[in-house]
Amino acid sequence: MASALHAVTLVVNMPITKIDALDVIAFASDGGIEDAGTAQPRVWLAPHAWAEVEIPKFADPPPFAIDVYSDVSGALAWAQARRLAEALERLGWTVEPPRAGVQ
Repeated sequence: MASALHAVTLVVNMPITKIDALDVIAFASDGGIEDAGTAQPRVWLAPHAWAEVEIPKFADPPPFAIDVYSDVSGALAWAQARRLAEALERLGWTVEPPRAGVQ
């Protein structure tokens, strides 16, 4: 039986490449990029919680989405999304409040 994924989305309105966004997320969370160069790279934020980046396709303008997932609970995804948003804001990014998940 497959476990459910819990997701919380952060939205950032700035032009950036996917790999650059992942690099900044890895720096902000003191992590590393897993599966770089594949279709689904991710940055681990905590055990059972990771971030993936969705960049608009076909040269669409920003914003882009950072999806924070947990395979354990919505509460963990929510907490890690808030933690990541705060870390990115300390680096100068403007991040919209998390969407979805549980509070």
